[in-house]
Amino acid sequence: MNTADLGLPVAVPSTALFTDRYELTMLQAALRAGTADRACVFEVFTRRLPDGRRYGVVAGTGRVLDAVENFRFDSGVLDFLAERRIVDEPTLAWLADYRFRGDIWGYPEGEVYFPGSPVMRVEGTFAEAVLLETVILSILNHDSAVAAAASRMSVAAGDRPLIEMGARRTHELSAVAAARAAYVGGFTTTSDLAAGFRYNIPTVGTSAHAFTLLHDNERDAFTAQVDTLGSGTTLLVDTYDVAEAVRTAVEVAGPGLGAVRIDSGDLLLLAHRVRQQLDDLGAKETKIVVTSDLDEYAIASLAAAPVDAYGVGTQLVTGSGHPTCSMVYKLVARADSDGGAPLRPVAKKSMGGKSSAGGRKWAARRLDADGVAEAEVVGSGAIPAELADRQLQVELIRRGEIVAREPLDAARARHAAARAGLPLSATQLSRGEPVLPTEYV
Repeated sequence: MNTADLGLPVAVPSTALFTDRYELTMLQAALRAGTADRACVFEVFTRRLPDGRRYGVVAGTGRVLDAVENFRFDSGVLDFLAERRIVDEPTLAWLADYRFRGDIWGYPEGEVYFPGSPVMRVEGTFAEAVLLETVILSILNHDSAVAAAASRMSVAAGDRPLIEMGARRTHELSAVAAARAAYVGGFTTTSDLAAGFRYNIPTVGTSAHAFTLLHDNERDAFTAQVDTLGSGTTLLVDTYDVAEAVRTAVEVAGPGLGAVRIDSGDLLLLAHRVRQQLDDLGAKETKIVVTSDLDEYAIASLAAAPVDAYGVGTQLVTGSGHPTCSMVYKLVARADSDGGAPLRPVAKKSMGGKSSAGGRKWAARRLDADGVAEAEVVGSGAIPAELADRQLQVELIRRGEIVAREPLDAARARHAAARAGLPLSATQLSRGEPVLPTEYV
């Protein structure tokens, strides 16, 4: 079953109003001026990575495809626009028949990117392409930020699994998107059932401190949980005294206890003490899961500790200090008239580092003699022959039809491969410049 096709309550019937008002007022003015049907090319890119980050991660592409497909102005949406007098009657009539019929190319989901990388390219008339700006940026900026944080945490965790558990720290719908992006970035499971339902991400979870506090004592709580979920469950052991809780947990569940979770205190010290205690009690296979406001640095600090899995919430869903990627959506080429006129480059000229390069661009990644990436090459002319088989952009939408839907696991695997192809310094958590330079040709 493909749950993405079910039409779930975590989705919305129309994405048409996930936009800024000025997209519609620009449309109205362009329709009146006779320029709305000019062929245009818009590109999504970022001028810089978040401070100190070595690479970015493309995430949310699949959600962009869904959003474009559902970008429809139904009667309720049109009534809202009319009642608020946001656009005039001719524009309302045009919107009633809106369907994106252009082409979209982009980096496939899970790929890494760098400053200037043309992460997505939208081609169509000005009217149909300009309307997609806000929703595309909203999805890519959020999901790519979470995926980048997840990737760094995955690097820090090594082979140890990561649990996404940040739903209570963000908006209920962004929680689902964050769980999806975290899975692309390397997390293995989520606590969020809506994300499991919507995207088939494996879900986990057992109990909170409230369950222990509900019972007269810890033994009663553990017994109730084990009787219900079996001895392979995970018991939370830091409600009162950790050492006493571990002893009780093994007495109740036996040496086959699945795991214990530690959610507070000095995690490094407690992990060592709990591991020793579990081993002494004969529970040598019982795993230790740690939670409690972890980020990539805290995870890295526990690399030598006897920890088997990490649960991450707040820092993950907020991008570990960088909740956006600062991606922009800029017009880079347009025709001088409609009716098949040739495209010409256009670009904003601005002070303060907000200028952009014109022209419809391609992107490729050059490798060194050992097959390791050494540069992100971006150009708007002919592609050099030696880079022809290293192009990064793939076709996503052709003449309005989606051509690149894929399972989420494909994006997850792609990211692991893309990250592995970068120079080793990409995995350093210390602050630094982008691990690859962007070269323009």
